[in-house]
Amino acid sequence: MDIAKGIMIVSWIFVIIWVPIIIFTNRKLHPKALFVCFFAEMWERFSYYGMRTLLILYMVKELFVDMSFADADAKSLGIYGSYTAMAYLFPVIGGVLADKVLGFRKAILFGGVMMMIGHFALALEGMYFHGNLNLFFLSLAFIIVGNGFFKPNISSFLGNFYGLNDSRKDGAYTIFYMGVNIGALLSIVTCGYVGERISWDYGFGLAGIGMLVGLLVFWLAGPKIFGKKGINPASLETFPEIDEKEDIKLLHATTEDRNKRLEEEANNFTKIDDPKLKKKQLITILAAIFFVPICSLFLNLSDLITIILVVLSIGILGYIIFDARNEEKPVQQKLWVVVVLFLFHAIFWALFEQAGGSITLFTARNVDRMVLGSELPASIFQFFNSFFIILLAPAFSWMWIKLRSKGKEPSTPMKFVLGLSQIAVGFGILVIGGKFFANEGLVPVIFIVLMYFFHTSGELSLSPVGLSMITKLSPKKMVGFIMGIWFLSISLGNKLGGLIGELTAVEGGSENPTVMETLNAYSSTYLTWGVMVVAIASGILLLMVPTLRKWMHGIH
Repeated sequence: MDIAKGIMIVSWIFVIIWVPIIIFTNRKLHPKALFVCFFAEMWERFSYYGMRTLLILYMVKELFVDMSFADADAKSLGIYGSYTAMAYLFPVIGGVLADKVLGFRKAILFGGVMMMIGHFALALEGMYFHGNLNLFFLSLAFIIVGNGFFKPNISSFLGNFYGLNDSRKDGAYTIFYMGVNIGALLSIVTCGYVGERISWDYGFGLAGIGMLVGLLVFWLAGPKIFGKKGINPASLETFPEIDEKEDIKLLHATTEDRNKRLEEEANNFTKIDDPKLKKKQLITILAAIFFVPICSLFLNLSDLITIILVVLSIGILGYIIFDARNEEKPVQQKLWVVVVLFLFHAIFWALFEQAGGSITLFTARNVDRMVLGSELPASIFQFFNSFFIILLAPAFSWMWIKLRSKGKEPSTPMKFVLGLSQIAVGFGILVIGGKFFANEGLVPVIFIVLMYFFHTSGELSLSPVGLSMITKLSPKKMVGFIMGIWFLSISLGNKLGGLIGELTAVEGGSENPTVMETLNAYSSTYLTWGVMVVAIASGILLLMVPTLRKWMHGIH
């Protein structure tokens, strides 16, 4: 029996049943725009994670197979860290360009097209130009640049359909985040199985098809559901603030009442017919395309990327603090909260993103993957993160609303403490499994499953509420920019994660180290960075929670 194929089939059946249930149970609470963005992001993440689940294994087993064991690991993890870092770096620029030039909808569609081209180019590299590093890096660059336009803007765009302090907002972003992980789940079990069992290029090609579906969902459903929102650059839109109670009433209203609301909204919309703006939009698109080959060159310069990210992070955070001096005190302090949580957010992702890098290699080498007489592909284990999110996201969404109604919901900074703490617990479980329960260097599969469970609950405590927090704490004129900066913290975390992953590469001795040597290298690195460093960071943040809550001025 092929367990991997069974997991793939069951996952598709589960999602086909589960998604309609989520939509049906939330249809009277949230606007339809949430579900369009949900589906578009779901298929975009199908493409991103479908490719990512294969990337590190493809590099180690195919592209750099002629190198020594340690060199192949180090080079692959360095490239992986640079790729994921740049994928989250470019949203800083993409958010600004959507705010000032393109508008949310054009930015999202353009970014999706670029990503689709990158995925299909990766498939071509595997089919017809195997081992061509120039095409490999160029393909990744298309995905990086496209992600910069797509990722921050669909998250920010969703916030336009809720009021500033709308009590539904955290729940909406949790549901939206579940869409991310539905796409990730399906892509990991599908592209992972196809890539490892059939052909790498077929796996990459499936990721491109997922991106195409996401584009079609957003493009075809958007005009009817979104109305006029997102057509103009965000800085030029002048829609009235949404009233939560009135908005919920409209969800129960007749079609005639809804159409009347859309007409009123249209009356407040001024279409910008400015030749200069159109010229800027064209120049922006052409410049992004021109930048793709330049971006591809940086993928092989790991140390330079690290320096750029550190300098850029310091510079942008310094700019926010300096520029905030011109704002009123409450606005200043809200931005200070963003700056502080930026740093802890980066630490979280540096360890969490080991999943697609060193933990995938650890799973391939040091986890007993035999289940019911069938060996699971290493890439498929990443699906546990998405699977647990799909199960737990509705519970977390309900829990936050319930706790808030009783006045007991943890503040956003406290949720960050909970997220970091659970990362440390997850790595602690993995280290215990390696130290005390490994059999001939192979850790029982239950330990990797438990690690993913705690990392997932930590992610749900921190990540979706972080997205919601940005739309609440940011001045309206710079939401896209601040959202981009938030993704910069993920970028920095991913690059630091690549550097931490490189520490697991076994140096010296034989070119092909024993299973025990690799287990000791992984266990030592995870104990130091995944347990001790993260535990210290969560303790420091816990001490800062009262001050950060005060600076948020009632935003929750």
